[in-house]
Amino acid sequence: MKNSKTYLSVVVPAYQEEKNIKKGAPDEIVSYLKKQKYSWEIIFVDDGSEDETASLLEKYTKKDDCIRLIKNPHQGKAATVTTGMLASSGDVILFSDMDQATPIREIEKLLPWFEKYDIVIGSRKGREGAPIVRKIMAFGFILLRTIVLRLPFNDTQIGFKAFTRKATQDVFKGLRIFGQQKKIKKAAVKAGFDLEVLFVARKLGYKIKEVPVEWHYKGSIRVSPLRDSIDGLKDLLRIRWYALKGDYKG
Repeated sequence: MKNSKTYLSVVVPAYQEEKNIKKGAPDEIVSYLKKQKYSWEIIFVDDGSEDETASLLEKYTKKDDCIRLIKNPHQGKAATVTTGMLASSGDVILFSDMDQATPIREIEKLLPWFEKYDIVIGSRKGREGAPIVRKIMAFGFILLRTIVLRLPFNDTQIGFKAFTRKATQDVFKGLRIFGQQKKIKKAAVKAGFDLEVLFVARKLGYKIKEVPVEWHYKGSIRVSPLRDSIDGLKDLLRIRWYALKGDYKG
């Protein structure tokens, strides 16, 4: 029997995820949470998908009152995640990728740390299975974000991050670059989103813990090494510029 108060919210962004949904990715999340003793909710946020993503996810909302679907116009992953995070009701709020590259069960490694920390983020070690070009990109990005933003983390980009309710509200409302929601025409997975989230969190004084988690490379047609590297560099510089202007309140 679940309590009326929600302990864990799981936010899952979705854009053109028909293939992963039909493979049963949402079922992994639902079946795992149903076995837990704590109260939970799942918030699927559709990013204006043009395939069957929204209609397939709609069916899950009819199976359990703890599952919700929010339909957004197409705005990119940053706006999609932010919508779900700010709409959640949990004491702890996790955002997790639909493909379950990091299985939902890895939340067990994050939750104990909330006794001392406000934000707990997953961290990939070695990125087993990822193409060499992705590993080179990751290494270069680590150097750049350390130099430009002084972020002391091994992995800022994994789609597996959890926040207390207060940290969620403060951080996601404090975004300046990726807090702006506007319609777009193509898929957008911006590396700068995770960077701005962590930069703002540190600026606000929140305690962050990085924890190694299981991760499996799933492949993504939305990742372009050249385009994403250029975009990532631009985002780094934009965040630093906003910080120099004093737009981030600490």
